[in-house]
Amino acid sequence: MPFDFKLPDLGEGITEAELRKWLVKEGDTVREHQPVAEVETDKAVVEVPSPRGGRVGRLARREGETVEVGATLFTIEEEGEAPPERPKSVGIVGELPEAEEEREIIATPLVRKLARERGIDLATVRGSGPRGSITPDDLQRISPSSAPQPTESFSPVKLVPLRGVRRAVARNVMASQRNTAFVTGMEEADITELWELRRRELGAVEARGAHLTFLPFFIKAVQHALQQHPYLNATIDDAAETIIIKRHYHFGIAVETPDGLMVPVIRDVDRKSIIELAAEIQELGSKARKRTISLDELKGSTFTLTNYGHFGGVFATPIINWPDVAILGFGRIGERPWIHKGQIAIRRILPLSLTFDHRVTDGADAAQFLLKVVAYLEDPALLFIEST
Repeated sequence: MPFDFKLPDLGEGITEAELRKWLVKEGDTVREHQPVAEVETDKAVVEVPSPRGGRVGRLARREGETVEVGATLFTIEEEGEAPPERPKSVGIVGELPEAEEEREIIATPLVRKLARERGIDLATVRGSGPRGSITPDDLQRISPSSAPQPTESFSPVKLVPLRGVRRAVARNVMASQRNTAFVTGMEEADITELWELRRRELGAVEARGAHLTFLPFFIKAVQHALQQHPYLNATIDDAAETIIIKRHYHFGIAVETPDGLMVPVIRDVDRKSIIELAAEIQELGSKARKRTISLDELKGSTFTLTNYGHFGGVFATPIINWPDVAILGFGRIGERPWIHKGQIAIRRILPLSLTFDHRVTDGADAAQFLLKVVAYLEDPALLFIEST
C-alpha cells in the first residue's frame, strides 16, 4: 500500500517549515535515507531524507508552501505496485463515464472574498492551512501579480511576504520583548593598544589560515568578565521562579546574511585560544551565509555578542537573544580626542551597549560588568595573564 510520508519533527520546537525545493519528482525511484526535499525552518535550511525506498507517488505540496509538522509531503509506493484505481461507476444502463473527483474547498469568507476580487478559482489552489484549508498566503503565492496593490494616498506600495529567516527574526525579537524586562547600559573603551596588537599579529595569524578580526578579543574579554559577573551568563525559569546560572560559556555571534540575521553558537569559548576562536568565527559565518549551517550550531547560547559597528553603527539598544538574559553590542571604532596619561591624544574608541534582563540582575552589576570588559579591552595583556 502507498505510504504517506509526513514532515517529521525537526526539533527545537519547530512546528512548520517552508518547502524550499523538491529533490525528486513524481515517478522517481528513491532509496531509504535519500534526501527528497529541502525545507527552510525558522533557523536553517535542512534536507529531509526518505524513511524508506520505493517509487515517488503524488507530491502533496508545492515548492514555496508552508508545511506543518505531521502534514503529508508525498506518497511512496513499493516497486511494482500499481497506482490505486477507483472502481468504475456502474448504473442500470452499464458503465457510466467517470466524473472528475471533486475536492472539498475549505476557505474562510475573507479568503473567498479575496479570491473573487483577484479572479482566482479556489478549485485550483492547494491550501496550506489545517485540513488543507486555503489561507491568504496561498492566494498571494498563486497569483501575486493579479492581486490589487494597496496604495497610500500618494503612491503604491510593495508587498513582501514574511518568510524564512526574516520570519524567524520577527518571532524571536517579539518573544524577547514579551519575556524580558530589558534595560540597556552604555560605555566606551580606548582600544588603541588592542588595535596595535591586532595590526602586529595579523600576518602571523593569517599565515595559519585564520582571519583575525577584533571579535575573538571581544569574546575573550566578555568571557573573563562573565566569570566575575555570572548572573549575566544565565537563563530564567519563570514557571519555577528560578535563575539558572550557567557554568559553561557558549556565545551566540550575530551574523548578517543575505536572508537576514542568524546567530551561530561558538561553544566553550573559555577553552579556546584567540586563533581558534578566529578560525571558528570564520567557519560558522561562512556556513550561515551559505545556509549550510546545522540546527545544532544555532542553539544553546548562554550570552550573545553583536558587532554592528562593522556596518557603521555607534551606540544601540540590542535585543536580547532570548532565553539568554544579556547581549553586548560593539559599535564603530573611531578616532577621537581622549585623555590619555594626563594628555589629550587621538585614540581609537570603541562604543559598547549592553542590554540585560533586569529581572535577573541590577544596573550596578551590569555597569561593573561593562567596566570589567572595558578594562580587558584597554589592557589586552590582562586577557593572557588571567587565561587558564
